[in-house]
Amino acid sequence: MVNLSSGKAKVRIEEGELVSYQVNDFEYIHQKGSPGWRNSDTEMFPVIGPTADAGFRVHVPRGNAIQDQHGLLRELDYELLSSTGTTAQYVKSYKAGTVINNSKFPDKSTARLLIWPFNFEFYKSFKLSEKSLEISFRISGEKDMPFMLGYHPAYKLYTDKPTVIAEDQTISLDSVLAAGSRALEVADCQSIVLKDQKKLSIKTEGFSHFMLWTEVPNMICVEPITFYPYAVDQMQLHDGFDYLTDDDRNFKVTLIP
Repeated sequence: MVNLSSGKAKVRIEEGELVSYQVNDFEYIHQKGSPGWRNSDTEMFPVIGPTADAGFRVHVPRGNAIQDQHGLLRELDYELLSSTGTTAQYVKSYKAGTVINNSKFPDKSTARLLIWPFNFEFYKSFKLSEKSLEISFRISGEKDMPFMLGYHPAYKLYTDKPTVIAEDQTISLDSVLAAGSRALEVADCQSIVLKDQKKLSIKTEGFSHFMLWTEVPNMICVEPITFYPYAVDQMQLHDGFDYLTDDDRNFKVTLIP
């Protein structure tokens, strides 16, 4: 467990997962055990979206990778690299071809094992101030490695009619609920405001879009993504890949109460 604090802002992190962000004792993060989702945040990498209809195969330059929904990163454990009173940095490392057990098997998936044919390191960092919380991601890996990235945090809701403001759009909770498991796309957008009992601005760098998901009225996932996976058939999921170059790729999400 890592605890960060700055003035009246407090953060709690469990094994790399943001489980609490409080400002003036007001909790912004969905709490584990509450209805809706068993997590509070996770990352979707190196693919976003479902793969079952494609036999869990995703085409990459080195053949077919075996990936379950949202990729295998969530099956790896974070290692804490460093922490101070206001910062923390974690990493997940993967060696090409390593076979990973799928925790969804057999209850929620028929794919028992997952595999990816590229080496990578995935860094997640937190930086807390009195005014904001920055969550940063850095991807380091082999040149030309394909990837998608999505950050999947869940926010706690307090009122009956919260709204999401995305530039000139106002999106109701009912609209997000109606989208179901596909999630509601918010295209070409780098900044969103969640208006509930209190307001939370969510600003991003490196991401291209958002998608919104929930199945309950007490939480909402506001997810920055590089690609909306339902824009293509699952057999064509590779159309949404970006590719690493000689340099690491950096992404950031800033939460501003």
